Amino acid sequence: MGEEYARDAETGETQFRQKTRFRYNSPLVQVCMIGLVCFCCPGMFNALSGMGGGGQVDHTAVNNANTALYTTFAVFGILGGGIYNILGPRYTLFAGCSTYVLYAGAFLYYNHYKHQAFAIVAGAILGFGAGLLWAGQGAIMTSYPPQDRKGTYIAIFWSIFNMGGVIGGLIPFVMNYNRTEAVSVNDGTYIDFMFFMAIGTVLTLGILPPSRVVRDDGSRCTNIKYSKVTTELIEILKLFLNWKMLLLVPASLASNFFYSYQFNNVNGLLFNLRTSGLNNMFYWGAQMLGSVGIGYIFDYSFESRRKRGFIGIGVVALLSTGIWAGGLANQLTYSAEDLPEKLDFKISGSRFAGPFVLYFSYGLLDAMFQSTVYWVIGALADDSETLSRYAGFYKGIQSAGGAAAWQIDAHKVSLIGQLIINWSLTTISYPLLVLLVMLAVKDKNEVEDGATKGSAVTSSSLSNGNEGNGK
Repeated sequence: MGEEYARDAETGETQFRQKTRFRYNSPLVQVCMIGLVCFCCPGMFNALSGMGGGGQVDHTAVNNANTALYTTFAVFGILGGGIYNILGPRYTLFAGCSTYVLYAGAFLYYNHYKHQAFAIVAGAILGFGAGLLWAGQGAIMTSYPPQDRKGTYIAIFWSIFNMGGVIGGLIPFVMNYNRTEAVSVNDGTYIDFMFFMAIGTVLTLGILPPSRVVRDDGSRCTNIKYSKVTTELIEILKLFLNWKMLLLVPASLASNFFYSYQFNNVNGLLFNLRTSGLNNMFYWGAQMLGSVGIGYIFDYSFESRRKRGFIGIGVVALLSTGIWAGGLANQLTYSAEDLPEKLDFKISGSRFAGPFVLYFSYGLLDAMFQSTVYWVIGALADDSETLSRYAGFYKGIQSAGGAAAWQIDAHKVSLIGQLIINWSLTTISYPLLVLLVMLAVKDKNEVEDGATKGSAVTSSSLSNGNEGNGK
């Protein structure tokens, strides 16, 4: 059965080790589960946003809806870690995912009536839900895996999640394939998105709390069953004085800032509707490649965890410089006042290749950048409670940046100006991430020297994930 037993030298208790990773209560299965949830909900949302203007020719509605979304997301992203610690994953994730269906439905409504109010309200509600979902996701992805495989588990999650963007990009591509002159997607596109989002909401009920997840060495992700509101509020407020979190602020701001520029002003302006759907498939597919590549560097490139961190950040920084330089060269060829004829993958020939490769590269960089930040966060602690707060802080600051970015686009800031802001924010992030790894990330031998022994648990109820409620 792949089970081992040993007697602890200090306590005299029989200890249990479970070698089989494909248990329902294993970190691998649970990370895959949260990956499927995000495949269905934010994965489809990404595909919807990635078409440019949410599939509408006029970007005003989606810009205002996303500003409302990221404003509330900024608040509930920061609070989300505390809510997750109080309610646990199932209630937190279910509440979060249910708001995605409403958002897609709002654009189905907008397709007919062109009233922004519903889309803006739905965006604000989605910001609340997304804050809960991503705080829970961050806690699961950074705390459930063993320390020496966090990069691999992040890559697994990111690949499953972004497959949602690939499938989501396929939906508008297929359903609008023969509509070469269409200005907005058809109703069926939005209905398909809503269907997937509803499935993701139901899947959240299969996520186990951290106290019931058992690693292969027999250790649990946490022994704490639930928290208190006052405790969480105090701990969340402390984050704003935590030097580790302050060093993460530029990277957090940058990590969603570029979406409005890339989606609306590259994919939305340069390509026609069916081609933007095709591009989305490759954009999110590139994210799968990027997450796997950087995950390998963070887990396997060197024995020293610090050295892996330095090399990983260095690789992403070099690629970032090259890709944004390519973006600058592309941006100099057009402006909002002087738009080229929209490109089509079948008709435009060689003119399509350069902008397509650039957009693909943007997707590659997005995954590598965000995977890097998640790896650094995961290396700062190992317990679910702390990491849920760290992840919530990251998503909250990230969303504040996103809200600003969507309004920058809504206020018609020049496209070259938007590119320079994005390039500057990402560039500032890298030396601060290096400093954070240097000061706060410990190598394995240092962790073992300071660790408390006796984290293994008995086998009586862990092989199948069953245990009491604890409340």
